[in-house]
Amino acid sequence: MTTINERQDAIIEEFEGFTDWMDRYAYIIELGNALPALDERYKTADNLIDGCQSRVWLQADCGDDGVMHLQADSDALIVKGIIAMLVRVLDGATPQQVLDADLYFIERIGLREHLSPTRSNGLLAMVKQVRAYALAFKARQEAQQ
Repeated sequence: MTTINERQDAIIEEFEGFTDWMDRYAYIIELGNALPALDERYKTADNLIDGCQSRVWLQADCGDDGVMHLQADSDALIVKGIIAMLVRVLDGATPQQVLDADLYFIERIGLREHLSPTRSNGLLAMVKQVRAYALAFKARQEAQQ
């Protein structure tokens, strides 16, 4: 199992191959298209992320194995690619690892500076929601001990 930082480094390396931002956007859309489809039963109001201009659903579970399992979808192509990268980096990590993670890949691939203010706020909302799930799962794990 790779670490969160190893997965971030892999994404950074993939983006280093692109010099043009149009190519990077195209790749982000590709990543979104490769995201496994989210089961319709998870496309509920409870799973919608507040703060995103487009609709973004995030389904999170923490199994008996103690790691988080993330699934997501969006009705906007770029946003779907962004959430696909977050899922790729954080899926399979423990709640504590998610809470401790420094998500430096966002900055290093230049994503933050190339997003509109509303998409940037949406990205922050996505990260905040994943961390909120991690906090809840961690509390549940500690209560069970």
